[in-house]
Amino acid sequence: MLCCYNLSAQSTDIFRLEYLNIPENDAGIKTQRYKGLFNLPIKLNEKKDYLITGIEYNRFDRDYSANLPFDKSELIRFHIIDLNVGYITKWNENWNLVTILTPRMASNFVTGTVTGDFFMNATVTLWKERPKADKPYRIVLGLTYNSTTGLPVPLPLVNYYRRFHPNWSFTLGIPKSSFTHHITKKHSLEVALLLDGYFINLQNDILLEDGQVASKMSLTSLLGTLVYQYNISDRMSAFAMFGQSVYQEGILRNDDQGKVFILNDKPSLYIRTGLKIGIF
Repeated sequence: MLCCYNLSAQSTDIFRLEYLNIPENDAGIKTQRYKGLFNLPIKLNEKKDYLITGIEYNRFDRDYSANLPFDKSELIRFHIIDLNVGYITKWNENWNLVTILTPRMASNFVTGTVTGDFFMNATVTLWKERPKADKPYRIVLGLTYNSTTGLPVPLPLVNYYRRFHPNWSFTLGIPKSSFTHHITKKHSLEVALLLDGYFINLQNDILLEDGQVASKMSLTSLLGTLVYQYNISDRMSAFAMFGQSVYQEGILRNDDQGKVFILNDKPSLYIRTGLKIGIF
């Protein structure tokens, strides 16, 4: 199960504004997402230790043309709010240690907040990069714990980036792997395979026709995408993404995270655009 995995586990953005449109598919569902992120790095000492504090907000708006066997009025709008607290320090001459704690609220918020709206995520990684090498590269190795996965253990996190030619680079990892053509310093074109999704609390249980009760909703998508990026500066860029889901599963779940109703398992188009300022 996924819970906005790419939003916190490997984000290297200081600032990001984004709009996502998933047009109506054969399941009769369409989705729009509005996202804003701001992280503030605070230098602590001359060793270049940093405290990272930040916030991320996602709002999902959904429309249904399909007839569902229950009231869908509380499945229209959802919110995810992350607070990020992180620490970056030199582990040794080659590696940096990055730790991130992310309290989260994810809910339809129909009656304020309740205990089930709160989740906790944490990430610990070692990060090494050589941006000025003949073939620049970056390696991120670590563990991430997500309270919504249903697995009581940390999961591995791996990301490897290499610019193997002045005009070409690749990234291997989870939740994203990509192959990029750097057309000029300002323009690039990327082919990517990535995971996206969410896990959200439903404050009022939904009683289904078979007697089962839904109290959570999740979406997991594996996407194939084409991305154009315009680099405004070394750190700031605008991008437009077009893709389609290779695999998609939107599910209503019970308190034990078991599947009780499949909302959406049909392919969807995926259109995303935004502005971001990155660490690298």
